Amino acid sequence: MTINILKNTFKLLHPMVGGSIIGRVIAKESKEDYNQFRKPPFSPPTKAFPIVWPILYVLMGVSYLLTTKNNEQTTKIKVTHYSQLALNYLWSILYFKKKVRGIAFIESMMLFISVVVNTISMFKIHRIAGLLQIPYVMWSAFASYLNAGNYFLNKDNPNYKKQ
Repeated sequence: MTINILKNTFKLLHPMVGGSIIGRVIAKESKEDYNQFRKPPFSPPTKAFPIVWPILYVLMGVSYLLTTKNNEQTTKIKVTHYSQLALNYLWSILYFKKKVRGIAFIESMMLFISVVVNTISMFKIHRIAGLLQIPYVMWSAFASYLNAGNYFLNKDNPNYKKQ
């Protein structure tokens, strides 16, 4: 019984924990970067990101818990879930820490595709879990737009790229 509670707690919280760690790793660079360069239309204020991401991470955890709890066929969900989560964390490092903005844009497109695949996979197992991922799909598409816009507006700025 206790092991199940621990497993379920992990399933629920691991996206938030990982996201919090990445957020701390890139905190300084992300604030400086976001305010320093030209932004595409509809770019949200800096303060929106620490509000949106925890919500999305909680929804990821809830969806993962719903699709893996009492389900014998979880291998595909584990693969799609952890793939999109790894790409999610990697994007922040590529864009803010390594400053390889073009590569980060390509990676953001891969992330978007993996989020869609994960959402569809979850939906097939547990309808509510899949529906809970719709905000993440929308945000991933929006984030790819922001990444592309930032890249094309700033790519000629020598401070924008890795030196």
